[in-house]
Amino acid sequence: MGLFKHRYTESTDTMDNGAMLITLADPKSGPAEQFRTIRTNIHFMSVDNPLKTIAFTSSGMSEGKSTVTANVAIAMAQEGRKVLLVDADLRRSTVHVTFKVSNQRGLTTILSSSSNEVVLDDIVKPSGVANLDVITAGPVPPNPSELLGSRRMQQLIESLRNAYDVVILDVPPLLQVADTQVLSTHLDGVILVVRQGITQKAAIRRAVEALRISQANILGYVMNDVYSDDAGYGYGYGYGYGYGYDDEESK
Repeated sequence: MGLFKHRYTESTDTMDNGAMLITLADPKSGPAEQFRTIRTNIHFMSVDNPLKTIAFTSSGMSEGKSTVTANVAIAMAQEGRKVLLVDADLRRSTVHVTFKVSNQRGLTTILSSSSNEVVLDDIVKPSGVANLDVITAGPVPPNPSELLGSRRMQQLIESLRNAYDVVILDVPPLLQVADTQVLSTHLDGVILVVRQGITQKAAIRRAVEALRISQANILGYVMNDVYSDDAGYGYGYGYGYGYGYDDEESK
């Protein structure tokens, strides 16, 4: 049996219980090694100009993006880099549950503030993992898209870029809301999480097209829910990394 079961329904498991941090719970496992492979591939994408702000998204809900995002952030922190994980999925936040920190103040707090100054100490929290800080989503706002597309969000991203080696953002599903399209243009790159056996090819194409319209830098995709015959580690659950998924599938 796999570590996770297939579900066609829009699950709230991660929202309720947090993401499974396999990179901490079982760092020698096959899936944990795959997260380190993803980390390495990201490094090699731009050696001369390192990617500092990277978002993980998906075409729809319940495709595992928050689990992938949290584990990649931990994998990066484990190699000694100063990492920040930002929960920018303002409607379905998970980071505060995963890392067991308060969500009373977070990203929405600073984006909706009337102050002209961005004070990171007000919202940045230690995750409990060495070298990894987090910014939770904060209280759910009435206008998530407007906040994420605001000039204040751009200023915050620049401040974070200067304060950390790498900033990882968990952003909303592309085909559900406009938030990610608005935000992606201000980031160094976007990675699409695809759930094997669940995500439809048409949805992947639409998601990629949406990113291209926004002129986002599409770095590739993470194949989620890959079973042992594909993963090659003898585990029921793994991660694969690849490039040009939309091009391959459209042939």
